[in-house]
Amino acid sequence: MARFVCVECHHEYPKEGLPYLCPSCGSIFTLSDLNYDPNEKQPLPGIWAYKQSMGVSQNPVCYLGEGQTALVEREQNGFQFFAKLESLNPSGSFKDRNCAIVTSFLKARGIENVVEDSSGNAGASLALYSAGFGIKGQIFVPAGTSGPKMDQIIASGARVQPISGPRENAHQAALEELGKSNTVYASHAMLPFGLAAFATIAFEIYEQLGSLPATVYCPIGHGSLFLGVLLGFKAVSNYLGLSSRPSMIGVQPERCSPLVSAWNHQPFYPGVLQSLAEGTMVTNPSRGKEILQELIPGKDDLLAIPEEDIEPARIELARKGIYVEPTSAMVYSGLKMKSASSSGINVLVFSGNGLKYTVNKF
Repeated sequence: MARFVCVECHHEYPKEGLPYLCPSCGSIFTLSDLNYDPNEKQPLPGIWAYKQSMGVSQNPVCYLGEGQTALVEREQNGFQFFAKLESLNPSGSFKDRNCAIVTSFLKARGIENVVEDSSGNAGASLALYSAGFGIKGQIFVPAGTSGPKMDQIIASGARVQPISGPRENAHQAALEELGKSNTVYASHAMLPFGLAAFATIAFEIYEQLGSLPATVYCPIGHGSLFLGVLLGFKAVSNYLGLSSRPSMIGVQPERCSPLVSAWNHQPFYPGVLQSLAEGTMVTNPSRGKEILQELIPGKDDLLAIPEEDIEPARIELARKGIYVEPTSAMVYSGLKMKSASSSGINVLVFSGNGLKYTVNKF
């Protein structure tokens, strides 16, 4: 069964509260011992069918419709691919899987007040789940966050605190709030629970296809989605007795691609810290080190997507019947970059709905 442990000292996640850092050494927590066994599935909806595998068997189910998202076959110049539509989760993004499991911990531990910082999707998701399950949420967002995401947060009843300056300023403001009030930090970037929730994407893809795909494409911001899906496919491969998992391709915007630089053994110099792919503008990904440790040279890859390719990819996808925001559209650009060398079944994880996007040009 999955466990949550410190990445450095391997201490188990505490049984009380919701610490985002290990009390023993100050490192973040991660996911360990994930397994997949379809015989352990429960007659519960969405991601909760994998409650045992996720390591939350004692938690209450907090379900708003997350999980079991559609897998749709599409074509690009005669090249087939499958679209995993995480954009169809309740708040319109993959973050709902994370917030469902975080909310289950909050309810299990009697926590009623949370703060979070977000470029939009995580905040909108946490606000929705907080409203759905009686938790008070305060969300710190960069002042330039897209209007529809702000509208979602406000409509759900959470307090919104726009913070001027770079994305990091919103993070620091959330941490400062912890010292002022009786609240916890429900960080989508630093808490480990989302890794187990995102692993269920891999479980679903395998069950929907009836086999493992050859290659999977995911966007990378802080990296929890990419790492969780990777670990999920490792667990499925272990269940099948296979020695290898699918290839994993991660994409970041060229304007902010620290992991791509590290993967290619190049220095990272942040450029213009604005991009249409606002959900991935993270200069120091919290799961970056873990991702780089998991990647296999010659099998996996990380790609930097030029800014000028993002909007055309979004429009092209819309004309294939897939309406997503720019952060999601980057995975399609990644497929086009790799398609000449890619064979077998390709799956693209589309992380956010196009309805959450207001057109801006940088």
